[in-house]
Amino acid sequence: MLRWVACVLSLLILGTAGAGYLYIQRLNDKIRTGDRSGGISGVRKAEPDSAGKTPLNILLIGADGRNTEENIALGGARDTAGDKPRGDVQMLLHVSADRKNASVLSVPRDTRVDIPECRDSTTGETFRATDMIITESLTRGGPGCTLTTWEKLSGIYIDHWMMIDFAGVVKMADAIGGVKVCVKYPVHDKPTAMVKGGSGLRLPAGDSYVQGEQALQWLRTRHAFYNDQGRAKAQHMYLNSMLRQLKSQNAFTDSGRIMNLAEAGIEALQVSDELGSVPALFDLAMELKDVPVNRITMTTLPTAPDPRDANHLVPVDSSAQRIWRMLREDVAFDKNGGPRDTGSGTAPGAGTSPSPAASASGPAATAPGSLAVTVVNGTGGGGEGSVRGRAGQVARALRDQGFGRAAAATDLAPAERTALVYPAGTGAQGRADALSVAAAVGLPATAVRASGEVTGLTVTVGADWREGDTYPKPPAKPKAGDLPEDAEVSNGADDTGCMDVYAPYRDTAPAR
Repeated sequence: MLRWVACVLSLLILGTAGAGYLYIQRLNDKIRTGDRSGGISGVRKAEPDSAGKTPLNILLIGADGRNTEENIALGGARDTAGDKPRGDVQMLLHVSADRKNASVLSVPRDTRVDIPECRDSTTGETFRATDMIITESLTRGGPGCTLTTWEKLSGIYIDHWMMIDFAGVVKMADAIGGVKVCVKYPVHDKPTAMVKGGSGLRLPAGDSYVQGEQALQWLRTRHAFYNDQGRAKAQHMYLNSMLRQLKSQNAFTDSGRIMNLAEAGIEALQVSDELGSVPALFDLAMELKDVPVNRITMTTLPTAPDPRDANHLVPVDSSAQRIWRMLREDVAFDKNGGPRDTGSGTAPGAGTSPSPAASASGPAATAPGSLAVTVVNGTGGGGEGSVRGRAGQVARALRDQGFGRAAAATDLAPAERTALVYPAGTGAQGRADALSVAAAVGLPATAVRASGEVTGLTVTVGADWREGDTYPKPPAKPKAGDLPEDAEVSNGADDTGCMDVYAPYRDTAPAR
């Protein structure tokens, strides 16, 4: 989707600069936007890596609204016309800080989660925090609320959202052309005596090429593919196949097709405000264009039946936490990269403690007894209660290590993570001194930074260090491709997948 928009600017070489400007202005006028966030999640953007880059996270939402005759004709259920659309398809696209791999995670629509308080910027209506299935987040403040819900669920800062409805899917699928999909048995996703509704998808066994309305049917099918997890797997198959096809066809070198793809994409999508111009979309696409298909991996959040409602799901906590951590720490979902390009691992605390030789290439650290260190209690960060006397405990631990001038501050400064800052004006000497303090209490070098707002060495003990004289050693960093065993995995380079079909929907006389 994003690459289509990127290619629009190449049209400028086909005509005069004035004509190109007018064309881009016409596309700008078609872009529909909304607020990035609908509430407060408390999640902050990841720290930049050594190259100054951060991961890129984009929430993709498929809305099921019947707010136009076109959407009613495609989605059925006329009795729900005018209802607020729900977010039946939700995927997080994560692009690594080094832009060498991408991961896509789907969450089934019936997964029960905590939805924070949200405000609908269009109507001004405020919705109280609740716990309900994630599809309802879209009705409680629009796509911005869905983004805030994902941030609260995952602990991951999400840069943008992009949303599409039924009619938009058909427009895009028509512009793309036929995309190869596969089913093991002839399929017809139709109403049955037990289950009403159905997407209408009807295909023979084996490979088929779907486009337009049939592509929408494929993407909406869940009964014939067993459940929402099966639907997500089918969506991953379609998206991976589409990417392989467009790359193999060199689709973006055909100027006529570029125009069709770009216009279809812009007309089909609604995006968060900061993406509300062709140049902004172009810049975003340039960040994504070179990720190879074998470095694009898709999965679905592992879930289990909800004890409170058998029709709903809840995340499998151990598996979900591993996936969230891989995304937070920018660890690739695939194993196809080299040793230097499997994820940046920018999360604070992910590094190792500095060794005594950490400052060997710079000045030697000042003698511990000469260094004044201020310790601040920040354990009340992240919504946690403050640990009484914590600054004094850490100051004593430093004095026991020879830093006799370590002292506790009386003020509180809540912080989620522990940090050690030194005056920016002290340069290499200040960093060497700070690293010696960090090493004394096991604080990782990633927590040490310069600041223009302090006058001396300052340790802020965050909510991540609530007890003990040494900073808790972080768990081993996940390895690239180390997804949970219960996670379905689809890699962009794999074209051998074929969807199983639930027996009641196996067609005995499929249309060809």
